[in-house]
Amino acid sequence: MKNNYLLALLSAFLLWLGWPPIPYSSLLLFIGFIPLLIALENIIRSETIKKKGKKIFLTAGLMAVVWNTASIYWVYNSISAVMPPLAAILISLIPFCLGAALMALAFFLYYRLRRKTSLLLSLFGLMGFWISYEFLHASWDLAFPWMTLGNGFANFHQLIQWYDMTGVYGGSIWIWLFNILVFVLYLNRKGIYQLKNRLVPIFCLLLVTLVPTAYSLVRYFSYEEHQNPAQVVVVQPNVNPYVKFRISPEEQLNTLFSLSNSVAKPNTEFFIWPETALSQNGDFDEENLRETYSYQRILQFLDRYKNGNVLSGIESYQLYNYAKTTTAREIAPNIYQDNFNAATLIDYSSKLQFYHKSKLVPGVEQMPFGAAMNFLKPLFKAFGGTTGGYGKQVEPSVFYAQSGIGAAPVICYESIWGDYVAKYVKKGAQFIAIITNDGWWGNTSGKDQHLQYAKLRAIENRRWVARSANTGISGFINQRGDIVQQTKWWVPAALNQEINLNEEITTYTKTGDIAAYLGLAIALAGFLIIIIRRQHAPLP
Repeated sequence: MKNNYLLALLSAFLLWLGWPPIPYSSLLLFIGFIPLLIALENIIRSETIKKKGKKIFLTAGLMAVVWNTASIYWVYNSISAVMPPLAAILISLIPFCLGAALMALAFFLYYRLRRKTSLLLSLFGLMGFWISYEFLHASWDLAFPWMTLGNGFANFHQLIQWYDMTGVYGGSIWIWLFNILVFVLYLNRKGIYQLKNRLVPIFCLLLVTLVPTAYSLVRYFSYEEHQNPAQVVVVQPNVNPYVKFRISPEEQLNTLFSLSNSVAKPNTEFFIWPETALSQNGDFDEENLRETYSYQRILQFLDRYKNGNVLSGIESYQLYNYAKTTTAREIAPNIYQDNFNAATLIDYSSKLQFYHKSKLVPGVEQMPFGAAMNFLKPLFKAFGGTTGGYGKQVEPSVFYAQSGIGAAPVICYESIWGDYVAKYVKKGAQFIAIITNDGWWGNTSGKDQHLQYAKLRAIENRRWVARSANTGISGFINQRGDIVQQTKWWVPAALNQEINLNEEITTYTKTGDIAAYLGLAIALAGFLIIIIRRQHAPLP
């Protein structure tokens, strides 16, 4: 049994080594699950191990917890920045252990399916169960799709130009197909699983390897952007988030103006400022923003750039005379307030546009499962977290400049949802503006992973990404997923780039996560076999 745990740890090590931000290491994902599958096969075939389902779950769970925690250890940093240590530890267990438990459940279901049908069908069922876990973990109130397998190719984007058809779930399927075929060939070589024709899986392996790779490389080197230029500036003010409110709003604005002016051109059309760049004690009332000092200063700044627009993060609120939303809190008799982590577009006209962040961080920005967990609000308040959560909007909205250019205001955590970002593009966004504040994470791999994941959004939608991160890493990513410019970590900086706007819609933008639905269909078939079929299948 000890050797099986060592094999599980070897899988965790290979998967971690193949994960971003380590450059060009993602090829290891193609064999990352092989040691674990060997360990599970040992358990399944053992005549001495009792309660095999439990052993399968624990062995797979060990791999998942180690791989998960090693890859996203930085989560604790971000949560401890806004909560006491004990609360931060408890909340950190959500991404550390919950995702791992769902991964282990996929392998447990594989074991149950293996008892009812053949090895090969069970392995394909495992792929379906895994995709289903990924889809669930991107959809429910405890969503955290950071470890979706297809994200692993963010460090080798030249190989996945076909994400403009399938998105990241296509990458997850690719990885599993490779692991399955290699594992079957391994069992055949060991004499454990007899193949009628060994050339068939070898041919399939070559097909799975060469066709996507060749297509992607041809697509990458032949791709040409349509010329439709726009001048964009991204600003990295480098305001320490831990001392943000010790710095006056005026001083923060002066930093933003100074950095913007340092690289701007007379025809600059967008100035992208990071998440919560506009903030003050008490936040901004959206109805009265035009009357504030900050708004008037921004108009003065734009006086030099007649075509200019400031797209900035802002901490804002709205007031109601009744509980209009589940997140609105009564602050006085018949007065309710909804707070937002938001973005705004300010131009030289009197028009104001707002977008309210929709994909909120569980426990920190929203109460998971809403009304069902309402009784925990006092606990979160005692721990220093949110009592009702931030307000949000259900569907993304596009910011339109006076010139007609459409920008997708994507706030921080939202950038890891491919289907959500695609909705902006379907609504007319010609480029993607990601505004974030990665300073909470410290100088960890989290900030690098977050930047690299943005490359996937550029490929899926064939849109430039302009990324403004308060403390870094800010930069520009072209339609092939190349990082054209980037700043250093934790230094004030600004970058200017001429980007190409794009109006064409990719297959992925049209269809969304259709590859995930394929996985769900396979999983459903596996469930039906587990439930309906009574007899146990003999081991091959």
